[in-house]
Amino acid sequence: MPSATDEQFGKKFTTSVQKLGPETCPVRRVPAGEIEAAVIDQLRALLRTPEMIIKTWMATRKDNSSITETEVREALVQLDPLWDELFPAEQARIVQLLVERVDVAVEGISIRLRTEGMASLAAELRQQPEHRRTA
Repeated sequence: MPSATDEQFGKKFTTSVQKLGPETCPVRRVPAGEIEAAVIDQLRALLRTPEMIIKTWMATRKDNSSITETEVREALVQLDPLWDELFPAEQARIVQLLVERVDVAVEGISIRLRTEGMASLAAELRQQPEHRRTA
């Protein structure tokens, strides 16, 4: 059975690799687990940066003009300690929600995020304390 890693990071190959073979790619093969770990580490760090908090807040305000920057910051910051407690399927869902594309190059990894995914995640996280209070 394929893992979330295989589904998220292992499906897409460059056209040259598909047509000409893996020896034509300067990166060679990289284990999907290493890519996934690097992407998750970067996501966790990015979610705490002031720039990402502001961008997420601005994207979230399009759907909910009453949300404050502080609420978005608190929601994103609470994800980091919560991450390790999530089931792998939920972690994979969040990665798919947030990550549009991962490019691996000799120089490193480039991650393109989905801004609408950031807003959606912030809204979900913001609702979590409300569920805990009613439980």
